[in-house]
Amino acid sequence: MTEKFERHRQPWRSDEIQKLHMFAKKGMSLKAIAKALTRSEESIKDRAKADGLSISKLR
Repeated sequence: MTEKFERHRQPWRSDEIQKLHMFAKKGMSLKAIAKALTRSEESIKDRAKADGLSISKLR
């Protein structure tokens, strides 16, 4: 059985924050952003809210 890589409570690096802002402006979904940054959807939501970003919802 393979081990699943998880990051727990890692601080946000400046390059990750820049990518988050770029992805949010492009209109990427929450799931896609979480996968691209290898962070949980909850982590992405919390950081986006703190930065005043809106993440688009998939329809």
